[in-house]
Amino acid sequence: MSEPEGLSQEEQERVARELADQLRRLRVEDVLINTLMTVSSIGYRRLGMTEDTGEDRDLEQARLAIETMRALTPVLEKFVPAELIREFDQSIASLQLAYAESVSEPSETSEEDDGGG
Repeated sequence: MSEPEGLSQEEQERVARELADQLRRLRVEDVLINTLMTVSSIGYRRLGMTEDTGEDRDLEQARLAIETMRALTPVLEKFVPAELIREFDQSIASLQLAYAESVSEPSETSEEDDGGG
């Protein structure tokens, strides 16, 4: 087996023990909460509704983010505070609304003059 660059066998074993210890303490709901927060952030980014995220627009990915959140949030209901579930539900609703707005807009920004002309 090759050693990762710069780590001795003792250091590798120490890192492995620390990782095992972290995994022992880690709870599935913590992973799911972090996952949902990440999926929500990615979903908003993929909507491409701001100047900074416009080139990241991918409505299929945004839809997948919404569906993932809708599927996972009910699983957490018995394991996390109700307030957190409400926040996720609100995030889902906001994503759905923004998605609906995004699909009704053209994918490329068209310049329209208000004055006509």
